[in-house]
Amino acid sequence: MMQHKVTNTNFVILNIINFNLMIKKTIYFSVIALICILTSFSVNEVSAQTAGQPVLLTSCGQSPGPVRLKIFMSRLELDFDYSLFATADDLITKKNEGDPYKSIIIVTGASLKGMGAAGISIDDELERIEGLIEEAKKQGITIIGSHIEGMERRAKGAAPGDNSDELSIDAVCPNSSFMIVKKEGDEDSRFTNISKGKNIPLILFEKNLDITGVLEKVFTK
Repeated sequence: MMQHKVTNTNFVILNIINFNLMIKKTIYFSVIALICILTSFSVNEVSAQTAGQPVLLTSCGQSPGPVRLKIFMSRLELDFDYSLFATADDLITKKNEGDPYKSIIIVTGASLKGMGAAGISIDDELERIEGLIEEAKKQGITIIGSHIEGMERRAKGAAPGDNSDELSIDAVCPNSSFMIVKKEGDEDSRFTNISKGKNIPLILFEKNLDITGVLEKVFTK
């Protein structure tokens, strides 16, 4: 009688163990499937947005962002020009030379130090960018709005009362063909809201090293 009870107990224990293993396997494969779906979505989002070369890389706000982006573009040997103070006249000159720009990357993010060193104000920057975007649209040039320095460059890194960084974002991103933004800089959904409100595709990346992969897909030859 005792042996029969022990056997029944063992049977119950084995069933519980098997059930737990089955649950764990189900959760594991569900997580793997979800990761695959999310990864596929991310890749499709990036691959859906493409731009041509040559490219003009410039700034709206004179932050260090364009310098960082320039390094990645150089490593990929993209055909691009780098001009922190690019104007509409630069687009016109390039077109008249018979080799017009196919796309422009305008890196947003204002630096009072950078603008001060250049002897300009945020108003000067906004006026320059307005003319640049207007000419770009006239020529059918793809406009890529970018913010790659995260929240360090935005409100958390701004001086009290300084909204120049936000002004640079407003001047560029709502007028972009699509955006490339560091995810950490969108923690308040600033760029997501622009994307949804203006129906502008948004590419988010996690780390600076991810920029290379994004640029490779965007500027696929």
